[in-house]
Amino acid sequence: MKIIKRNGSEVSFDLSKIENAIKAANREVPEDERLGEREIKFASLNVEDKCKAAGHTVTVEEIQDMVEDQLMALDRFSVARKYIIYRYEQNKKRHKNTTDDKILALIECVNEEVKQENSNKNPTVVSVQRDYMAGEVSKDLTMRSLLPADVVDAHEKGIIHFHDADYFAQHMHNCDLVNLEDMLQNGTVISGTLIEKPHSFSTACNIATQIIAQVASTQYGGQSISLTHLAPFVDVSRKKIRRSVYSEMETIGFSATKEQIDTMVEKRLREEVARGVQTIQYQVVTLMTTNGQAPFITVFMYLNEARNAQEKADLALIIEEMLKQRHQGVKNEKGVWITPAFPKLIYVLEPDNLTEGTPYFYLTKLAAKCTAKRMVPDYISEKKMFEYKLSKGETEGNGDCYTCMGCRSFKNYDPSKPKYYGRFNQGVVTINLPDVALSSSGDMKRFWEIFDERLDLCHRALRCRHERLKGTVSDAAPILWQYGALARLDKGETIDKLLYGGYSTISLGYAGLYECVKYMTGHSHTDPKATEFALSVMQHMNDKCTEWKLAEDIDYSVYGTPIESVTYKFAKCLQRRFGIVPGITDKGYITNSYHVHVTEEIDAFTKLSFESAFQRLSPGGAISYVEVPNMQDNLEAVISVMQFIYDHIMYAELNTKSDYCQCCGYDGEIQIVEDDGKLVWECPNCGNRDQSKMNVARRTCGYIGTQYWNQGRTQEIKDRVLHL
Repeated sequence: MKIIKRNGSEVSFDLSKIENAIKAANREVPEDERLGEREIKFASLNVEDKCKAAGHTVTVEEIQDMVEDQLMALDRFSVARKYIIYRYEQNKKRHKNTTDDKILALIECVNEEVKQENSNKNPTVVSVQRDYMAGEVSKDLTMRSLLPADVVDAHEKGIIHFHDADYFAQHMHNCDLVNLEDMLQNGTVISGTLIEKPHSFSTACNIATQIIAQVASTQYGGQSISLTHLAPFVDVSRKKIRRSVYSEMETIGFSATKEQIDTMVEKRLREEVARGVQTIQYQVVTLMTTNGQAPFITVFMYLNEARNAQEKADLALIIEEMLKQRHQGVKNEKGVWITPAFPKLIYVLEPDNLTEGTPYFYLTKLAAKCTAKRMVPDYISEKKMFEYKLSKGETEGNGDCYTCMGCRSFKNYDPSKPKYYGRFNQGVVTINLPDVALSSSGDMKRFWEIFDERLDLCHRALRCRHERLKGTVSDAAPILWQYGALARLDKGETIDKLLYGGYSTISLGYAGLYECVKYMTGHSHTDPKATEFALSVMQHMNDKCTEWKLAEDIDYSVYGTPIESVTYKFAKCLQRRFGIVPGITDKGYITNSYHVHVTEEIDAFTKLSFESAFQRLSPGGAISYVEVPNMQDNLEAVISVMQFIYDHIMYAELNTKSDYCQCCGYDGEIQIVEDDGKLVWECPNCGNRDQSKMNVARRTCGYIGTQYWNQGRTQEIKDRVLHL
């Protein structure tokens, strides 16, 4: 059994340390008030039992709480008092260097919590460590000086989560939807160098990757680009190649028919498109940004976004190449093709590509093939977006279809007409819904009272994020605010006007709807007896966001947070506050957003249909998924799910596995097994448990992770049942 020390490192549980601590306090009291040897042993063994039953790896602080409880239970109050005083004095001495200890622990790669915080960061790499070091300092400053005490207290208790505190000290925002069209068509500036409109598709792709890297280094969330913005440069290259071919023909005195020249031009054009797409694919996975990871980039593929027939055909050419290269994958250090985490791909399902016989169905079949092998693309339904995303004056079914930001954040901006590109998110604060339920002890009246109190707390925390961005000068990130990624502001101008009127969103996140509903009603939210209550919880959050938005002109929106490490944090905090409550707090994770619990037996189509109602009530962002086996030999079933998505839900994905053992070459599913109370990854073929010698890719909260996960998320992955 392992425990977590104060610096975040994991060590084996040592019963003698508990016994010695009790004995030290015991010696400080009069002899007639002391514990006997049997009582010391009894108390220590009780603590050990509680650690084993905790459902998670306990911390030193939790163990000390258990010791206090045991001393009180034995009516040895004098000993307990001495133990508490000693603990208090030690904490005071320790308070000044807590951050130092954590930084040193992460540099030495023994801080387990930090190591497993982000499944796409390798904590042994110095650039990642540098980012984490800066993050620890920022969190320390944020919690001590920049946030109100009640917000900090609620965050530490897991009542809410104030996301990305490691970046809060700086004036940085969350995620954005890059206006690549503006930057390519009108030029931009990168690192003080003027970048003019490109004269070929391959140059446009190269510039796009430079923009992606620059943007990723000036914010802390994901970003999205649209392939539509690259499509016009296909025809630029086509015309350039045609001129070159005619020139070559003239130079050698060769005459060719128009058909022959067209064939040659299109062949060379396809080669250039392949090179351009390869530039994006390989640059994204090999670039290292200032936060120590590859850019968290989403690529949007939407045929109907093209403005004319030629552009649509050229866009289809890019999409085809993007899917082919992603299906192939990238080579690991052993030269084996594996699944990369990025770029994340989103493919829009629309009438022109949905069924056999439609002009672009060949792309959908290619997308299905790619999904079955590499877990991407994700799918957006044009039909459902037209129903849900309505700008001013639009009616249901005649709305707008556009990409979400990198962090899945969705919203319209409409002072006069729809605008999607150049938008950003100010940040996220997430409410722990199971904590609201458990705090109410099941009393429905008390539940709604506590819910409102917690939402008010979230509102004040979100205002902290908003106020932190106010007054930010455009010079802080020229690529964003001055050179077109998000705006074209003057030097010295503040970004304040972009924080209001719907230009940017700010997100009220939520987690654990399933556990909240289960505790309050005794039923899963999929049970008709509980569904109405679940929907009312979602509606209440939406009503609050509307209330705040009308009062402040700030675009608050309900957001199904893609919590990765926080699912474990929330679970541990619930166990500390309420103990083990069967079916509610007895796991090392809580359920993401509105999702059906990962252990619940439900078929893919029922799950997607059920979750669609909740997705509509999560307008700030959400994604649904179905867990599927290896579908590479059953692409018809994959396409059936995709077609169902088009008719029933706005944004969804299929989760499968994509693994490789470098020791034996096994490319089936790497298993999760338990070893000394800890979950570890193991090759079922050769028994390899060295994570540095295996490649594991799993979907976690909407995106692919490849650097492993904390114990809570690992348990959640292990518990998943198939839906197909």
